[in-house]
Amino acid sequence: MTTLPDFNLEVYLGKWEFAARWHMTPSDAQTLTIKELLALADAEDRAAWEELPLSYIETWGTPKLRDAVAATYQGIAPEDVLAFAGAEEGLYCAMHALLTKDDHAIVVTPNYQSAEQVPLSLCATEGIALRADRGWDLDLDELASKIRPNTKLISINFPHNPTGKVIDRATFDALIALCRKHGIWLFSDEVYRGLELDPAKQLPAAVEAYERGISLGVMSKAYGLPGLRVGWIACKDHALLTWMERLKNYLSICNAGPSEHLAVIALKARDKVIGRNLALLKVNIELVESFFNEFPGWFEWQRPDGGCVAYPRYLGADGVETFCKRLVEEVGVVLLPASIYRSSLTPTPTDRFRIGFGRFHTKAGLSVMRTFLLQNRSAA
Repeated sequence: MTTLPDFNLEVYLGKWEFAARWHMTPSDAQTLTIKELLALADAEDRAAWEELPLSYIETWGTPKLRDAVAATYQGIAPEDVLAFAGAEEGLYCAMHALLTKDDHAIVVTPNYQSAEQVPLSLCATEGIALRADRGWDLDLDELASKIRPNTKLISINFPHNPTGKVIDRATFDALIALCRKHGIWLFSDEVYRGLELDPAKQLPAAVEAYERGISLGVMSKAYGLPGLRVGWIACKDHALLTWMERLKNYLSICNAGPSEHLAVIALKARDKVIGRNLALLKVNIELVESFFNEFPGWFEWQRPDGGCVAYPRYLGADGVETFCKRLVEEVGVVLLPASIYRSSLTPTPTDRFRIGFGRFHTKAGLSVMRTFLLQNRSAA
């Protein structure tokens, strides 16, 4: 096992996320207060909250949480669910449970850095790049060409961070067929599932579609509740889940009871919570698209399919790194420049940035960006 490098995205946000005035690159939807969330609880869950003991809970997650998570899938039982302290811990445990030094993994790029660095620290790992000139689509022929006899895992993320891409159902089904043919596990980061701007584009969960499908979920992104730090993996292979649970004993051991209880309330009110966030996204995406259309000499825009982030191209002569640096230092607007998504596995774009549009302040933040651009026309 090799030493993991600095997590560039988290280091960058650690510096700016709470120091700058306008967080315009959030990867999560608008959050709720505890008061707002409790207002969605039924009488039984509200009473249980008020009497909740601050004790240890089950390593696997409470029965109520596993029931509530399972109910968000088709054909999945509570026994198919293992809770984690956020999605990051779930990814870490899954990769360590599955991969050895003799294995080979394939990972979509660009990505959330741990999606490639954790498997890369364990075994030979290759990337399959989503490219702008293909509309960020998944090239199955290229993917198939990378499969080796020892390929153990393919890792995907749709709706995708940072591009917002959702592959079509035919591509997804062909990917499942490819994995099944070679006996490969499919690890699917589905933290934005439910935030498809067109509901018809929603894909089945990997765990629903494939016997070796592993679905990663979390309360942070589509639900907008990152403060709960509750994630999960859904998988029908109970031996694999048990191995993940053994690894978890060296990490969080168990989640916080209050967090899991609040997660249950949100999961039971899933239609309201995600529906609220999706409604906000549909308003904000129009604002963001209109903003970029105002500055055709500055940006190249492609509308995302889902999630609450997009990955526009910056056309200014100063370059995207300088652009993002000036924005945050001069007017307090945080964006993630392309260097944050640099991959160890494939070339990645050098002229793009991530913008988020899942928050109430999107319109106000765009106004600050607009003023900055109008005052700096010569950079384009």
